[in-house]
Formats: sequence, C-alpha cells, structure tokens
Amino acid sequence: MSENDSYAATGVDYSILDTAKRLAQEQASSTGNNARRTGIVELSTSRGESAFVWEDGNVYRAMVMEGLGTKSLIADSMRTITGKTYYDQIAQDTVAAIINDLIVVGADPQIITAYWGVGNSDRFSDLQRVEDLVRGWKQACDLAGVTWGGGETPTLTGIINQDTIDLGGSAVGVINPKENLVLGDKLTEGDEILLVESSGIQANGLTLVRSIADKLPQSYATSMADGNLFGEALLTPTNIYASLIRDLQVNAVDIHYMVNITGHGWRKLMRATKDFSYVIDQTPKPQELFNFIQKKGNLSDIDMYGTFNMGAGFAIYVPPEYSEQVIKLGQENHNLKIIKAGKVQKGPKQVIINPLNITFEEKTLQVR
Repeated sequence: MSENDSYAATGVDYSILDTAKRLAQEQASSTGNNARRTGIVELSTSRGESAFVWEDGNVYRAMVMEGLGTKSLIADSMRTITGKTYYDQIAQDTVAAIINDLIVVGADPQIITAYWGVGNSDRFSDLQRVEDLVRGWKQACDLAGVTWGGGETPTLTGIINQDTIDLGGSAVGVINPKENLVLGDKLTEGDEILLVESSGIQANGLTLVRSIADKLPQSYATSMADGNLFGEALLTPTNIYASLIRDLQVNAVDIHYMVNITGHGWRKLMRATKDFSYVIDQTPKPQELFNFIQKKGNLSDIDMYGTFNMGAGFAIYVPPEYSEQVIKLGQENHNLKIIKAGKVQKGPKQVIINPLNITFEEKTLQVR
C-alpha cells in the first residue's frame, strides 16, 4: 500500500494541506512589518518553522498554535470498554503538541492557553470527563513549566459534531539569551542527529489508525502481542520535552537544530532550509504498537516512517563533541533514551534511512 493509498485515503492528504499552508505563509509574510509600531521585529527566517519568532527588546519571543487532532475519538471509544475517560492523558497530548513545537526554536515556554471547542454545551455536563481534562491539562503545564493563562470553550453547533470535542491551544515562550535561538542556520556537515525516544504513537497518524481499528472485530479492545490492548497503547500520553531542552541550554550544549517528529513522520528530519542529506544509520526499536499497526494496516516501511514517529519523538542536531553530554543528560536527568542515529552530510536535501533502505526526497516534505 502506498502512502497515497493509506493516509490520504482517510482524508488526510499532506500534498493538499501543505499547499494551503504555503499559500497562507505567502500572505502572512507580507504582514511582517505591521507590528513594528509596537517595537517588535519579526525574524522572517522563522517562517516555516514550527514556531514563529520575533525580536522584543533584548530577547526573542516565540509563539505557536496547535491542536490534538482526532485522538479524543479513541479516548471516547475506550471509555465504553474500560470505563476510564482518558481525558487527563489526552490533555497532556494536547499540551505536548503545543509545547514540543514551541521549544524547537529554543524557546522556554511561558504562557499557554486552551481551546476546547464543542458542538453542544452538554459535552461539558459529564463532570468526570471535565475534571480529568482540567486535571490533566494542569499536570501537563507543570511538566512543561508553563503558566496556564486561560482559554476559550466555544460551542459551535453545526460545525463541530455534538458528540466530539476539538482540543487545541497556543503558547508563547522566551528565548533569553538570544544565543539560544535555533533556526537551523548553524547546521553544518558532520552534525550528529540524535533521536529522543517517544512514548508511543503520541498524537499523529490517528486518523489512519482509526480506519484500521474500524476493520478489527474487537476494534480498540484487540490485544496486541505484548498483552496490551490496542486502544490503551494508543492513549499513552505524549512525552513533553521542554525540561530536557531547558537542561541542555543551561549546560551550554551547542544546539544546531531541533525537530518535533509529528505529522510527516521522519520526513520532518529535513525541515531545515539548508540543502543537506540527513543520513540515518541507527534507528530506535519501535514500540510493539507500531508493529501491530503495520501488520493490521498492511502498511509498508515507507508508509510507517513517512507517517508515524516510530519510536523517535524528537530530534536534536549537535556537533559530535556534544553528543555524549546530551545522551547522558537525557538518561540521568529525564529518564529519556537518546541515540546517535546519524549525521548531516553533503548532498541533495533528503532523508536516508540506511537500515531500512528508505529515502525520502525533498519533494515529499513541502511544509515551508
């Protein structure tokens, strides 16, 4: 099954989405000077990155808006099986989606706001679900070290299905000192690509996964080879990497680039503007969940690595002399396994995954 036959067939076609994003970016860039009267200056080179950056006096600031996607539908389905709401867990997923995009530019998260859109106000009448959502959001904010500043809970009858919820939000962070800014301009041949372990599927590719679950006789209640229920494994909360990056900055690690491995899977490894080949010689062992998805969905390795994180939730690019320090800090201070996966090499922009004989060409990632 090709990528177009898999994820795109479920209604998520990045070739269409990325075109719309690029059109929006073109118009957005023309507004760059509108706020100069307030004393801020945009960093145009941040456009196309996961977070937008501007200069504000003696610091940089960054902002991002993100959403959970369709993972709440899995939580709702699993509640009928186990009785648990799982909304504390998907709250963390949502905060992680926002914060992990913010930190890639070197920003230390400051303020986060919540967007919880529903199709009917009765959605908030389930007190257990609401309490779990609020508690999970607060706990995730503590993990990220960010202040929860409020949000919006619109009731959009006729736009949002009355039996669902749309979870998202935005966050602002500070880059101080300015030397902590990470936009990929320092990327150079020989930089090592370090992959930080994910907690599992995290929050991307769920639409494809839901289409697979629909074809299973027991759906999310299906047991996997490791004995875990398919649905429970899918709902493992996303890692929040903010404290790790904060620790690397405090310890003066020279970070040349970072990527939050979400939509587009490992194709994201070539998100930087510079034309390099990103050559992977070692891959982490994917969680059993990914083996299950690949088998039940009849998906190729290209499908899997082009859609999912496959056990690697975050990528950090550093000069070789910093690699061991990053690995040690990740393990000892954050209980995160980090591996030396590969190197940045001269060549056309592409991701080469040697152990799997996979190459993603530049044209497969059109997010800038």
